[in-house]
Amino acid sequence: MTVSKSKVLLATGILGLLLTIFGILCFTFGHELIKDQVIKNVKIDPNSGMSYTMWRDIPVPFFMSIYFLEVLNPDEVLKGEKPMVHERGPYVYREYRQKSNITFHENSTVSYREYRRYYFWRNMSIGGEDDIVCLPNMLVLGSSILMENKSYLMKLAMSATFKAFDEKPFIKKTVGEILWGYEDPLVDFLNKFFPNMIPFKGKFGFFAHFNNSDSGEFTVFTGDEDIEKVHMVDTWNGMKTVNYWRSDGCNMINGTAGQMWPPFLTPSRTLQFYSPDACRSMELVYEQSGVSNSIPVYRYIAPKTLFANGTDYPPNEGFCPCRQSGILNVSTCRFDTPMFLSHPHFYNGDRSLADAVDGLDPNEEDHSLFIDLHPMTGIPVNCSIKLQLNLFMKKVEGISETGSIAPVVMPLFWFSESGYIDGPILKTFYTNLVLLPALMDYMQYILLVVGGLLVLIAIILAVIYRDECNLFWCSNKKAPASKVASNGHSEIQATTAYQTVLQEARF
Repeated sequence: MTVSKSKVLLATGILGLLLTIFGILCFTFGHELIKDQVIKNVKIDPNSGMSYTMWRDIPVPFFMSIYFLEVLNPDEVLKGEKPMVHERGPYVYREYRQKSNITFHENSTVSYREYRRYYFWRNMSIGGEDDIVCLPNMLVLGSSILMENKSYLMKLAMSATFKAFDEKPFIKKTVGEILWGYEDPLVDFLNKFFPNMIPFKGKFGFFAHFNNSDSGEFTVFTGDEDIEKVHMVDTWNGMKTVNYWRSDGCNMINGTAGQMWPPFLTPSRTLQFYSPDACRSMELVYEQSGVSNSIPVYRYIAPKTLFANGTDYPPNEGFCPCRQSGILNVSTCRFDTPMFLSHPHFYNGDRSLADAVDGLDPNEEDHSLFIDLHPMTGIPVNCSIKLQLNLFMKKVEGISETGSIAPVVMPLFWFSESGYIDGPILKTFYTNLVLLPALMDYMQYILLVVGGLLVLIAIILAVIYRDECNLFWCSNKKAPASKVASNGHSEIQATTAYQTVLQEARF
């Protein structure tokens, strides 16, 4: 039995010591192992298998939802009254993205073009693409603003042209025509007799050139030399800066292409990305930590300064000429057309913008944008980017089609581009980039605790059995059998002699 206890003490002590040592090693090198695994999975490397395929052919389902701000009182607006709108939507399109013309360079960068395709999803929409919507006529009201500083004679000629082609200040077209284009004789006439007067040819529509098109050539860092630069834009269309704006800072191309970010993010860092559609770099800020589909995330939102004017936020002075805070003048990159970007319903904008149009109700729940990002990998788990397109319109002397329209930034429609990780992709992402790193992280503490407990148990048992054994071997030995027998015999003889003496004494 004593030998058995010694073996138990020895095994417990050795096992506890080994577990403690292994826990210390995991504590020392475990974070580096996790970091190496993450780096391996987020680098843009054709040999990385699944992660490269996910970067090239984005498997996350993206949807673009369109909400039109239909004009209810076009005749009254022409008389100078306040516009009244009614929101109609969503009209939902499934968006597919695929990178093409992928070329790797020796300076650890890769160039590509990303093509977009849109398919109408009737089951997620409130109506069909043949629904009729009433909106301001961009060709008439937008062109009129461009002609404002021209001679009066030229403006009269423009007005006569509008009348000749029966162009009205407000149009009633189908959803499909407004978005993807329609044939307009005026466009063909202007392109034939006044080349370069308007910046488009063929069909006229807000997204006429979006479908089956790309947003330019991006060159981004692969992260091979510096993982902190992975996905960061090196050039766009061969340029490191753009020339749309009035300051060097506003013309800078910062951040990523808006799909992924470098790993190991902290709340103090911001999310920067370059948007060709907005013609500028944007920056989102950390709001809070949370969980999305069992994946820990950081939520990033747009700060109120994103579309602030230069008076309220001096760094934005380069984006001017500005109007109220809350709208971005994109005319310089939209062929001088008086177009403005904003949040839907002028959310986070100057209150006067929403007050100028009846039917708007800006609120955070419906109109704020966000990106939920897995901070360890920099991969978005859930996102909803919402922006609104607006047209500045007013009366222009000499062009009767503008009537007596009061100056107003008129909302046309807003859209939400949303996507989230789901299905097999979610399971794979969770297992490889969340569960396994977490297990490795927890394992070091489990090994240290269990190993320490086993060593402590071995020490306590050794103290309890110290009278029988000196830690792992015994100190008390059994006497030889012959010696025990001899001692017993002597004791018997002594007892017999003692009894004899007592008997004699009694006699």
